[in-house]
Amino acid sequence: MEFKNNIMNRREAIQRTAYALGYAISAPAIMGVLNGCKARPEIAFKPVFFSEGQARSIEVLSEIIIPKTSTPGAIDVGVPQFIDTLLKEAYNKGDQDSFLKDLTAFEDDAKKTFGDSFEECTAADQLTLFKKYHDAAFANQIEKPPLGWWNPRKGAEKPFILKVKELVLLGFFTSQVGASDILQYNQVPGPFKGCVPLVEVGKAWAT
Repeated sequence: MEFKNNIMNRREAIQRTAYALGYAISAPAIMGVLNGCKARPEIAFKPVFFSEGQARSIEVLSEIIIPKTSTPGAIDVGVPQFIDTLLKEAYNKGDQDSFLKDLTAFEDDAKKTFGDSFEECTAADQLTLFKKYHDAAFANQIEKPPLGWWNPRKGAEKPFILKVKELVLLGFFTSQVGASDILQYNQVPGPFKGCVPLVEVGKAWAT
């Protein structure tokens, strides 16, 4: 199911994701979402961009970032498949290679630190590695903040873990569940009502 007012709501999802991350969303991710990529409802999928091992790593990271609680999590709404499809269809070769290089380095760090591939590490070790990268990424962002909300530092390379996080959030908030049940949109200043009974307002204002 698509959003009502599809493009408007996808832009709203991008804005909310930017708020959650604290800075601008990558251009390839924005264009992929606006051009139609959205989370699918299927959970089990055959990756078209990642290897099966890489896809499992993305599933683990997706679950860490938006776990299933009283509401569905990232895996429940098909976010890993969304990321796989988006990278295949919307990213250019340079961005694809950069993402895979970072993912490989991340997985190599898991093997070096814990002796296992990331997807085969214990849940505690997976969370520890994620936190290590996440804390370092945000420390770097605080130390060297972007120039503006939609104008990040020229030539700045976003840390890998934040690339993953923005894709997970975008995938989740462009899914039916994320859009319909999680995102709350309050119009500001709200709809115009030209004639409202005084009993509903409680008082009248003089101008």
